[in-house]
Amino acid sequence: MKPNYEQFTDIPGTTIFTIELAHVGFELNQFCMSLRSAPNRDRFRADERAYLDEWKMTEEQKSAVLNRDFQRMLDAGGNVYFLSKIFACDGLSYVQAVSTMTDMDVPEYQAMMLAGGRNIDGWRSKKERGEK
Repeated sequence: MKPNYEQFTDIPGTTIFTIELAHVGFELNQFCMSLRSAPNRDRFRADERAYLDEWKMTEEQKSAVLNRDFQRMLDAGGNVYFLSKIFACDGLSYVQAVSTMTDMDVPEYQAMMLAGGRNIDGWRSKKERGEK
C-alpha cells in the first residue's frame, strides 16, 4: 500500500522525496554522486555546462544546478543528501547551502536553528496565503 503523502503538500517548505520524485531526479542525483570523485569535481568546476551536458538531465535541472537553486533542485527530484555533493564541491556547509532556501542570511539562519528552529506560530499552511 502506497503512503498518502498528499496530506503533507500544504506544509510550507516541505518537499517529500517520493518514489515519483526519485524517478524524475535519477540523473540529477547520479550527477551529484559523480562529484564524490576529485577528477569529476575538477571537470565540473572547469566547465559546469559541458559536464552537466554529459548527463540526461532536464534543462530545468541543469539550470537549477548552474544557478545553485537548491529548492528548484529538490522540486526537480534532487535528494538533499545527493545535493550535498554540489555544495560541498563549492566549499559550502549545510548551513550555508540551506540558508539559501530561506529569506535569511547565514548568521540569521544559524541563530534561528541554534535557538530551536522556526517558531511554531505563524504561517502553517500554503492555503493560508492562497498558494496551491
